[in-house]
Amino acid sequence: MGDDPRIDESRAARLMSVGRPPRNSRELQRKMLWIGVWLVFLSSPVQDLVSGDHTTGATVAGWLGLVAFVGLYLSLVFRNMGRQFALKTVVVLLVAQGVLASVLCFSLGEHWLGLFVYVSVGCGTSLPLRAAYWAIPATGVVVMLIGLHVGLETAANLLLLVLLIGFAMIGIGQLVRTTIELREARATVAQLAANEERLRLARDLHDLLGHSLSLITLKSELAGRMLPGHPDKAAQQVADIEQVSRQALVDVREAVSGYRRPRLADELAGTRVALTAAGITVETPAEPDLEGIGEDSESVLAWALREAVTNVVRHSGARRCTVDLVRRQTLDGPVLELSVEDNGSGGPNTPAGNGLTGLTERLEKAGGSLDAGRTRHGFRLVAQVPAGSPADVGSGA
Repeated sequence: MGDDPRIDESRAARLMSVGRPPRNSRELQRKMLWIGVWLVFLSSPVQDLVSGDHTTGATVAGWLGLVAFVGLYLSLVFRNMGRQFALKTVVVLLVAQGVLASVLCFSLGEHWLGLFVYVSVGCGTSLPLRAAYWAIPATGVVVMLIGLHVGLETAANLLLLVLLIGFAMIGIGQLVRTTIELREARATVAQLAANEERLRLARDLHDLLGHSLSLITLKSELAGRMLPGHPDKAAQQVADIEQVSRQALVDVREAVSGYRRPRLADELAGTRVALTAAGITVETPAEPDLEGIGEDSESVLAWALREAVTNVVRHSGARRCTVDLVRRQTLDGPVLELSVEDNGSGGPNTPAGNGLTGLTERLEKAGGSLDAGRTRHGFRLVAQVPAGSPADVGSGA
């Protein structure tokens, strides 16, 4: 069990939130913090307004213009991160930003040239790639032209910043768009996989039932023709029909049971997604070692993992959860041990619920055992199942 897969999983979970509208208050705060950092360039206009160097009318107009400019910026950058505007709307908002920034610079002086940094940010994050490559240098040209009238030195100092931040935002915009495309592709793959699974189930049921139903139909017709003159032979055909029907029912139950049987690898993947979505830091094994483990034992461990994770998400209030899967040598023989430990409260102090009771029964039927209870730092569930012959057993933790 290594660290890299867990780090990659956590990093992937954070990456997949890029370009998505905030789903909870934590994501909203994170996105607002990321965008709010860039508002540092407003310090110069704000200081200019509070300095008292302008008339009352100019100061009021400056505040109104600044609020309007920030509103345009937030509308363009923040909303466009998750639900993109139409290109026409983006262009209109960028032009409005540029015009408003120009008017404020000409009216109130060189302290307002920093507003063009936000125009450059908007171009980099919102425009298509080819258009952004032209719009950002054009913004720099506008800064220099206005600087000729209000302060060339300040404009020259800001020019490099406008260009660098603008082109950096092109990269961030590409990351957002690529992440959105990746999320859509993953959803498509999941849908295709579900469709393929349904088709496979349909094919298997057809193969299982096609022959049996055909035989039942044939024997039913024979029994119908034999009933008037040969009741003994008809009774034999009916007995054959009953036998074939029972076997078909057994086959269908086995097929459906196989499809419903949970897999430990799938449950581990679902665990990472569920706990990460709940804001819980999770550590899980990269790939379960199931050599020598029967399907029934794997299935019951998967049920145990599902029940434990459900309790962590619903009842524990935990901030961290660790899932471990190790082989151990015990007095009763080798076992595969699954442990799920969190740092939460463990829920209300009540006897074991139906979930843990049913899980205990499942494990006992598979020859395993369950131990669950509070620890000094949270709650821990340990499930064990037989792991085959000693030759299959690795070193324990």
